[in-house]
Amino acid sequence: MTSSSHRAGIGLAALACFLVGASFTAGGALVGYPHAGGQAVRYGVASALLAWPARRAGARVRLGALRGRQWALAAAVAGVGMVGFNLSVLAAERTAQPAVPGVLVGCAPVVVAVLVPLAAGRRPTPAGAAGAVMVAGGAFVVQGWGGTDVPGLLWSVAALGGEVGFALLAAPLVAPLGPLVLSACVCGLAAVEAAALGVALEGTAALRVPTGAEAAALGWQAVVATVIGFVCWYAGMQRLGAERATLFSGLIPVSAALTAPLVALGTLGAAQLAGSALVAAGVAVGASRRRERPRKPVAGPAGRAAQPAPMRR
Repeated sequence: MTSSSHRAGIGLAALACFLVGASFTAGGALVGYPHAGGQAVRYGVASALLAWPARRAGARVRLGALRGRQWALAAAVAGVGMVGFNLSVLAAERTAQPAVPGVLVGCAPVVVAVLVPLAAGRRPTPAGAAGAVMVAGGAFVVQGWGGTDVPGLLWSVAALGGEVGFALLAAPLVAPLGPLVLSACVCGLAAVEAAALGVALEGTAALRVPTGAEAAALGWQAVVATVIGFVCWYAGMQRLGAERATLFSGLIPVSAALTAPLVALGTLGAAQLAGSALVAAGVAVGASRRRERPRKPVAGPAGRAAQPAPMRR
């Protein structure tokens, strides 16, 4: 990986997570809007906006070459990492303060820092693990810890699983599809899944005409957080790998904390600034380019050697 590619990956991943974090603030206007229906609108609009550029990027050929297992992964990214994640956050916030799912989601880098190396047959790197812990700690400092009950905590854990799934399930699809086609594909699948869920749970009440504030929030989430954010995220992952890119998810609560005061939904104080600095330090430690020592391949199925996961695809 060239240094320019690495720097570009850092910038893209950071921008994506900042935009997603700002969408949490915009989501405050959607508390009273049908949840599944809102997700269907968000991802449907995003998929429509991405359709033409994805077609120019060879979507028909790339999608036609996918195998059944890869389609299952794409459906899981949409169901677990997108629709499931957002509905889990909304469900958690019914009985938990927003800080609770925010802190749990901030632990995603720690989980990924452990799972990705183990899946590749190697130990987590000390720098990667230390950076992930610092990012999670910084997210906790930014958000604090709010009141919750058992359902709120369980839904928050489910949101953590969705955030981890969004990174890990999509990782094998970045190379064959590319960031643009992958974003269009999973948004289309998420729109269908959210619409089906909304009809099954709420019937005709799953969708209604939004108010002005709700329309603005849906527009921000669809255009900025999804179209721009997803393409930047997958382009960053393509350059950095899932293990390093997920470190930047610690910027999501930081972005939410920094943007909330702009719409009178929070305050910016010493804890938010200190936590943001800790997140930045953790990202710097974990995402820094390291020269890895050669490792012996781990025996895989049928006696073949399993190669370490490449840092770029």
